[in-house]
Amino acid sequence: MTRDEGPVRIAVLGLGFMGRTHIGAYRAANEAGSANTLVAVCDADADRRAGKPGAVGNLETDAAEDLMFDPAALAAYEDPAELFANPEVELVSICTHTDSHVDLAIQALEAGKHVLVEKPVALHSIEVERLASAAAASATLCMPAHCMRFWPGWVWLKEQITAGTYGAVRSAVFRRLASPPAWSADFYANSERTGGALIDLHIHDADFIRWCFGPPDAVESAGDLDHLTTLYRYTSGPRHVVAEGGWDHTPGFPFQMRYVVVFEEATAEFDLGRDPQLVLSKGGESHPVELPAGDGYLGEVSHLIDAIRTGSTALRCTIEEAAALARMLEREREQLT
Repeated sequence: MTRDEGPVRIAVLGLGFMGRTHIGAYRAANEAGSANTLVAVCDADADRRAGKPGAVGNLETDAAEDLMFDPAALAAYEDPAELFANPEVELVSICTHTDSHVDLAIQALEAGKHVLVEKPVALHSIEVERLASAAAASATLCMPAHCMRFWPGWVWLKEQITAGTYGAVRSAVFRRLASPPAWSADFYANSERTGGALIDLHIHDADFIRWCFGPPDAVESAGDLDHLTTLYRYTSGPRHVVAEGGWDHTPGFPFQMRYVVVFEEATAEFDLGRDPQLVLSKGGESHPVELPAGDGYLGEVSHLIDAIRTGSTALRCTIEEAAALARMLEREREQLT
C-alpha cells in the first residue's frame, strides 16, 4: 500500500495503562527515527480524553507523566466509530479490554486502517481466527502486540538460537511472576474476561517459545489460571523447555521477568530487575552482554511504523501466529485445575 512521505498518523483506542504505554512508545519511536504523529485518541472516560493519566503497571514506561498528550493538539473521541471515520488516522493501536479487541480491530480494518492490537488478541482461538480472516482479506496491516519478540534481551536470544552461536539449546527456562495488576482491578479480578495469568501474562513466554523453537509436540501444564508451569515437549529440539507464569503474589512483590538458557557451549541469563540484565557464562567466565536501549513496546511500534512507511507486508508476528498460540494455550488450560 503506497502512502505519502510524511509521518504515519497514529490513533490510540483505550487510554488505560497499555494505551498510555503505546503513546509513550510512539513518542520514543518518532524520536528514534520512525516518523509518526499522534492525531487522535478514543476512550469512554472524559479525564483520559483530556490527557490525564491514572494508575501505572509493572514496568517502567512513560505512562506516569503529568499529561499523556496535549489535548489541544489532537482529536479526542468517546465513540470508536467516530475515530475510525477520521480520514487522518492511518494506524490504530487497540488497547481496550481483551473481550473487545477482535470486534474493534475488524471495524478498524474495514475502515481502511492499519491495526496494532494488544495481547491477548482474544481469550479463545475461534475469535483470533475470525480476526485473522479479516486481516487476510484487508489491504492494510494487522499485527498482534507480542512485545517479547522485540525486547532487546529476547531479540538477542532469538538471534543466538537461530545462528547456533553457542551450539544447540539444551535447556530454556522462562519465569514471569507478579502480584495482581493494580490497574483496572475489577477487570483483572475476573478470569472469565482476562483468562487469568495463563492468557494475560504467561502468553508472553509461550509465544516466544513458539517463535524460537516452533510449535511443541506436546504440552504438560500444572497449576491454575493464576499460577502455572508448562513443560514444552519437542521430539526434535531442546529436551527441557519450561515457562512459569503467575500473578498471585502478595502486593508489593517485585515483578520478575527472567530466562536461563543453557546452550552446548554457554549459558545466558536475563533478569529485568538486575544491572546488567543479561549475563553470558562461557569458558569459565561470566560477562555482561550490552543491549540496545529501549524496550519491546518501542520495538513493536517501530517495526509496524516502518512497515507502513515502506509498504512492507513482512511482519515479525502475525494474527495467524496469534491464532496458533491461542490454540496451544487452550491445550495448556485443559490440564489446569
